[in-house]
Amino acid sequence: MKALRLGTRASALATTQSGLIADRLRATGVEVELVTISTEGDRNQQPLVEFGGQGVFVAALREALVRGEVDLAVHSLKDLPTTPDPRLALAAIPAREDPRDALVARDGLTLGELPQGARVGTGSPRREAQLNALGLGVEVVPIRGNVGTRIGKVTSGEYDAVLLARAGLLRLGRADEATEVIDPLQMLPAPGQGALACECRADDIATIQLLSGLDDSDTRAAVTAERSLLATLEAGCSAPVGALAEVAEGDDGDELWLRAVVGSTSGSPTIRLSATGLPSEAAAVGERLAAEMLAEGAGALVAVVTS
Repeated sequence: MKALRLGTRASALATTQSGLIADRLRATGVEVELVTISTEGDRNQQPLVEFGGQGVFVAALREALVRGEVDLAVHSLKDLPTTPDPRLALAAIPAREDPRDALVARDGLTLGELPQGARVGTGSPRREAQLNALGLGVEVVPIRGNVGTRIGKVTSGEYDAVLLARAGLLRLGRADEATEVIDPLQMLPAPGQGALACECRADDIATIQLLSGLDDSDTRAAVTAERSLLATLEAGCSAPVGALAEVAEGDDGDELWLRAVVGSTSGSPTIRLSATGLPSEAAAVGERLAAEMLAEGAGALVAVVTS
């Protein structure tokens, strides 16, 4: 059997994440080679909201898949547009890494210890909205670049702190550089944060079957609820929307708990709601919670950033 060609972005985090999937496939006796693909998101250093949002990291990988240049692609699930591509199959969503956000700050500071006017770097409207809602008096400043570049802004003294996904720090072996792991009560993560998406062509039955062995049902249910909420809000992956679903053991079997927030990047207003349901009805739980948030005025908050 010829080696499976796994398409990946060139960043250290992307190749690490792709390497994790490659190693799991190799453990089953499959030969895998990584194929590096440059994306618009890697080449363009403008703020993501100005030229297509997180989805720009995915488009080039997907087109390489469709053209047959690679056999599968690994994405950070939070970058994946919620509208399905009929040419492709989301064949596996492996068990999720820690979905929470993390702070990397000078002098070991936590969010609450940052002084008034401290410069906190993030390129995420979701993080900006929730950070401003905390009323800490910090200044949110835009930032792009890989994990090392962002942490370098703190070590150089240019910024006082940056906010990052903890999953990326863990996968890169840099989790000990975080000065605080942010409680989801303070800051809900991006829908799908911490999870990986393994895509292949919809007509490639052999690869679909191969990847299905990596799928984690609880993670798939959780992220399905989160992404269903995002899709129903008609919000892109750069919108100020946070969501976190978890499958927990209930009195009558497993239950799905979904919490979500939509906020203005100024910090006010903010809409926070939650819903529960069965893991098998994950998409419906997300749709229902989104409908409740739209009834509270979420549509106007989403439209400001996505228009």
